[in-house]
Amino acid sequence: MLKKVAFVAVSFFSGIVGSYVFYKMHSPTVLVQDFTERNSSNGNNVEAVNYKGAAINNTDFIKASASSTPSVVFIKTLSNQRNYIDPSFDFFNSFDFFGQRGPVASSGSGVIVSENGYIVTNYHVIKDANTIEVILNNKKQSYQAKLVGSDPSTDIAVLKIEAKQLPHIVFGNSDNVQIGEWVLAVGNPFNLTSTVTAGIVSAKGRNINIVNNQFPIESFIQTDAAINPGNSGGALVDLEGRLVGINTAISSQTGSYIGYGFAIPSNIVSKIIKDLIDFKEVQRGYTGMDIADIDSRLAQKLNISNNLGVYVSSVLAESPADKAGIRTGDVIVKINDKGIDSKAIFDEYLAYMRPGDKAKFTYLRGGKETETSFTLINKEGNTAILRKGTVSSESLGADFQALPKLEKDKLGIKNGIKIYNIRNGKIANIGLSEGFILIALNKKQYEKPEELIADFEQIRGQVVMEGIMPNGGRMVFSTYVY
Repeated sequence: MLKKVAFVAVSFFSGIVGSYVFYKMHSPTVLVQDFTERNSSNGNNVEAVNYKGAAINNTDFIKASASSTPSVVFIKTLSNQRNYIDPSFDFFNSFDFFGQRGPVASSGSGVIVSENGYIVTNYHVIKDANTIEVILNNKKQSYQAKLVGSDPSTDIAVLKIEAKQLPHIVFGNSDNVQIGEWVLAVGNPFNLTSTVTAGIVSAKGRNINIVNNQFPIESFIQTDAAINPGNSGGALVDLEGRLVGINTAISSQTGSYIGYGFAIPSNIVSKIIKDLIDFKEVQRGYTGMDIADIDSRLAQKLNISNNLGVYVSSVLAESPADKAGIRTGDVIVKINDKGIDSKAIFDEYLAYMRPGDKAKFTYLRGGKETETSFTLINKEGNTAILRKGTVSSESLGADFQALPKLEKDKLGIKNGIKIYNIRNGKIANIGLSEGFILIALNKKQYEKPEELIADFEQIRGQVVMEGIMPNGGRMVFSTYVY
């Protein structure tokens, strides 16, 4: 009996020892996040271990939050828009007495980028706004802001308030941001001011096709830091509190955060801010070629072993790319010796440059690698710095701009006037969309927006309009104008 008891005891003890050894040998290695609690002389302290194994003390989060939150502001806008009584009454909604006009309030975030009052935010935060109010982090100071300029193609806008010695953000280098790196999102979700959330960089160079523009630039930093409605225009910062991105969008089917947010890299933001302040218009360099991502099917067709590079889908005749020898079917693998693995990265690298800048392109043709260099042009087809050329009409309720040569060539038209910033007025009553290109009004074409505005403001009765929708579809329609 004693032998049996001893045998059972030894077996039990051996099992415990074996289990412990197995656990120590097979316990999983923490790659991204490993939170442990430990006691110290100052009390409990939470420590995070990043993917490199370097300890991140919670004081790093506190330091970054304290450094960045004073620079993030709350933005409130008021716009005068039509509130339709019923979506099924679209025809009747073109008349004032069937719809209601009234103030529509919305809100978002912004980041102070200079001590004398320049603020960056998303274009969609202030789009159509009649008034823009900026409330500082301390909630005690409120300012009316003026719109300095905006760039719908990157969803960036710059505001100005009359103030001095403001706590402005310090810019970081978004090129140096690494996947797996800790970041903080600072903003005002759901009108909850000065909210900070933490996460890691999940990916870079994301294109999620949310910018509705002829030449969109999307190369987002993806993060799992919680971002919700109201965070738009707020700051994405590193653990030093330096700006690495402007929070812009979320991936969601509900309208709220479900896992991923997207931020515009700070290097793009910095260049756009300078352009809008100095020239009132973003100075973008064009190559004259259209490019596309390479999927597995195309890679097989081109006999490429990997999907690196971007495919040249078309080249505009007499463009810089054409003159430099690039042809349809080539694969661009580098810009200025920097590797290209997606259209988003290609667009991002170009976004850093201006007309007149010279760029080196490395491309593949028939398995052979070739280098060529050429000077980027502006949208008018030359290397000059462009100034803002938009003309506004209050009675029409929109801004108008002559279509640049590069875009006219791309669309195959001789003349066109693009319509922006639609608000109260005839254009809204007609139902034209933001970005609509008007080719002809009553069969008359226009080269200058001033001439179109002068005729349009005087028109009463039946009109025939020909144009191009933002999605590229052409249309001719007849409508009635009061």
